Amino acid sequence: MSGFVEKPEPLQVPGLVHLHTGKVRDLYQNEAGDLVMVASDRISAYDWVLPTEIPDKGRTLTQLSLWWFDQLSELAPHHVLSTELPPGAPADWAGRTLICKSLRMAPVECVARGYLTGSGLAEYEESRTVCGLALPEGLVDGSELPAPIFTPATKAAVGEHDENVSYEEVVRQVGADTAAELRRATLAVYGRARDIARDRGIILADTKFEFGYDGDTLVLADEVLTPDSSRFWPADVWEPGHAQPSFDKQYVRDWLTSAESGWDRRSETPPPALPERIVEATRAKYIEAYERLTGVSWS
Repeated sequence: MSGFVEKPEPLQVPGLVHLHTGKVRDLYQNEAGDLVMVASDRISAYDWVLPTEIPDKGRTLTQLSLWWFDQLSELAPHHVLSTELPPGAPADWAGRTLICKSLRMAPVECVARGYLTGSGLAEYEESRTVCGLALPEGLVDGSELPAPIFTPATKAAVGEHDENVSYEEVVRQVGADTAAELRRATLAVYGRARDIARDRGIILADTKFEFGYDGDTLVLADEVLTPDSSRFWPADVWEPGHAQPSFDKQYVRDWLTSAESGWDRRSETPPPALPERIVEATRAKYIEAYERLTGVSWS
């Protein structure tokens, strides 16, 4: 069993209908039919949404996504209509709320990888492939790939793993034309974002996009290029052959699997609360990623 250690009750806001409580975001619909996305400070690890929140995390993710949407607007339209707070919404929603177009979402996670690590590395070590794509011999953890690859995954419910699937499976699910469009858009957006991050001393190892359709137009949706959806590595210490330091929740993962936490991730026991120093270190990493990428001081 996994999922929420303590699932929060959705807030009741006049004029909004609660649709879904996700790992990080709460989704509502307003009277116009638009989607209202509220990024919480929740954090997940090993398929659990933890009982401890990371202060400012939701605002950091939201503001970084908005920055990226602006950088990428020539390549892909996005779903954001407004950042104004809905009438009657709590003040805490400020800076973490997006009013978005309601789209017909593609049923796959669109993952782009430029470097080998994570689940891609595990598959490569077994078969020299990632999502069925053959890769050359001699790659190690952290190796740059000869060219970025599209490695789609299924969309999983809270408490379940996304699972990598082949391109052929995407074709089966959505058709050849849509699959080709998703692959093209994913690699194009990844390539632009990789170059922007590289100019700021950061390696974008891999990332996950979600796309939807507004009529026949493909639209970039959800969050984009945040430490929750991407692996960012400091370029100045990149060294293939081992796990890289990253701008994400690695502090949380490392502590949860340490002897100090006393938690066995293979058990059915929910993970414990995080100590304050882990919370502070994780918050600092999210903010550092925001500041290094955008060039704007967090306040």
